[in-house]
Amino acid sequence: MATNTLHSLSAFVRAVEAGSFTGAAKLLDTTPSAVSKSVSRLERRLGVKLFLRSTRSFMLTGEGQIYYENVAPLLRGLDEADSTIAFRAQAIGKLRISMPNDIGRMLLTSVTSRLVQQHPGLSLDINLSDRYVDIIREGFDVALRLGHISDSELYARRLTDLPLVLVASPDYLTQNNEPKTLADLELHRHVRYRTGAKVLPIRLADGSHIPVTGTFDADSGEAMRIAAINGLGIAQILMSTVQDDIHQGRLKRVMANVSLMPVPVQVVHGFGRTVPIKVKVFIDFIAKELELLTSALSAGDKAPAENSYTTGSAGKSNR
Repeated sequence: MATNTLHSLSAFVRAVEAGSFTGAAKLLDTTPSAVSKSVSRLERRLGVKLFLRSTRSFMLTGEGQIYYENVAPLLRGLDEADSTIAFRAQAIGKLRISMPNDIGRMLLTSVTSRLVQQHPGLSLDINLSDRYVDIIREGFDVALRLGHISDSELYARRLTDLPLVLVASPDYLTQNNEPKTLADLELHRHVRYRTGAKVLPIRLADGSHIPVTGTFDADSGEAMRIAAINGLGIAQILMSTVQDDIHQGRLKRVMANVSLMPVPVQVVHGFGRTVPIKVKVFIDFIAKELELLTSALSAGDKAPAENSYTTGSAGKSNR
């Protein structure tokens, strides 16, 4: 197959997946005009229109949809074949990674020092966002995610579980009477984590949960940490996010004898069983880093492991 034809096919597939020539150009590290020219060459060779495009719209034709469904798996197969043949001890090439902000703060120091030093041929393109990116359509190689994965088209590997804690500022607890029971806890103001339109309740290790009233909702652990420090309420948050604040006295653990449901950390990608070496190297590195982090958090957590709390007059509601 001629090189120009391969370029045209790649430009076409990326334009479909990105939803625009501009998006395809970013994925291919080229210009929108180059992508447009490549697609035009392909259309002339095939003798059909693949896209209907104007200043306001960009969509596949019926022929374009059929062509994409046949071509996209072939290009992915070529990429996987290249990765298999080029398998080597040193990872090379650009690796596009998506990870939540909280995970990024925990891992970026080791990623940008030890991982890069160990694999100098590897270049990193990292997106820090709590948004669940569309890995395939947005051109990411791999993503780290907190919580459970519902996308059955992606390969997911559970790396560890991170502990959650309840915290509040000392001033807030002084002014509002520190809760002693789950019934007390439910009556307090809370800083809550929001994912999309859904606000997460306090989740206990036994699978039950406590609905709470929020005075501050955010989709960022850092935003929640700041709100809790400034006295806006009790936050259910990753221990790793607030450990330094607890040690420095800016935050205080609330009802430390209550066991909360930990948060799974999972790595996801769309390569199936044929994982490029650069992705495998990254996953193995992150797995070891998270294992060390989890061990350190467990060693520093002096709270009782058992669920020795008092339910009070308000019971727990099941999920």
